[in-house]
Amino acid sequence: MPALRKQDLPTPAIVLDAALFERNLARMQRHVEAAGKRLRPHAKAHKCVEVARRQAAAGAAGICVATVDEMGWMVNATLPGVLLTSPLADAAKMARVAAWAAEHDVMAVADHPVQVSMWQAVAAAMGTRLDLLVDLDVGDRRTGIACGESALALARAIDDSPNLRLRGVQAYSVSGSHTEDPGARRIHSLSALGPAMETVSAMRQAGLPVEIVSGASTGTWDIDTDIPVLTELQAGSYIFHDLAYARIGVPFEPALRVLATVISANHEDRVTVDAGFKAFSTDRPFPPEPYGCPGVQFQFAGDEFGYLLAGGGSLPRLGGKIELLPPHIDPTVNLHTRIYVCRGDIVEEIWPLKQ
Repeated sequence: MPALRKQDLPTPAIVLDAALFERNLARMQRHVEAAGKRLRPHAKAHKCVEVARRQAAAGAAGICVATVDEMGWMVNATLPGVLLTSPLADAAKMARVAAWAAEHDVMAVADHPVQVSMWQAVAAAMGTRLDLLVDLDVGDRRTGIACGESALALARAIDDSPNLRLRGVQAYSVSGSHTEDPGARRIHSLSALGPAMETVSAMRQAGLPVEIVSGASTGTWDIDTDIPVLTELQAGSYIFHDLAYARIGVPFEPALRVLATVISANHEDRVTVDAGFKAFSTDRPFPPEPYGCPGVQFQFAGDEFGYLLAGGGSLPRLGGKIELLPPHIDPTVNLHTRIYVCRGDIVEEIWPLKQ
């Protein structure tokens, strides 16, 4: 049977450049290890068990997930050290996590005393012990308890609960990861994490076990490794990269793109492709960019359609394929069901998503 080629794929589809993927994977792992840290990459960026397996094989200490469903995919694949980074306040979801804790290496986070009581109740009911991190608010006001005395009291509550085990803290700066200027990004990240590091010191002085200090992102990959107290990075997008990070100078390679087909070509200044709002995330203020087509611009034209505008470049012909760089990788991947892994023009593997 002849090899499946990229040009034969049904579109829109997400295609992964295997060589760039492997370089991104190795570069981050080398950097983190050279800094004396561990990498627990975030699977919310890729939602793919096969990617997580390769990250673990390269040396990752575990995998982060954002949802209970993501945790289930990783646990069922027997991946080690699965950390749920989003707080929960739903007893049914907590029970799923506690059940996994009886047989697998999993952790969760808490940012409120009521959550600690809920976690203790479900863990006790199942006769298991659950590992928790204190989720710290480092200025974003999204999740996390205030650094200082409130966090210290929450850590004590976890440590005093017979079916819970305090493992450390999570300190992730959402805003720091996307600050545009590199110098300002460094200042922002170090400033945001300062109170968290002071809180860690206070916890340790109080005799509380703080083995793990987890945080950082693709945007601060070369900043937060300079923080002595931080033990591990949660970076996720580096593995595929996207326009949002490329525009602020984060130096990974554009391994994942959306492949589209020109389906209408009746105008001199534009052609229409079969990738629109349903193929890309639309939460960034800029559109996808054609890959390897200088001068050509993309413009959304509806749910299933996009325009390629000449803008001084050469437009592909009717039936031609084009690859487009997504503005934001995580929600773009979430719109698809599989990744076509390509080496050159040959499709080597097809990896399922969200299962």
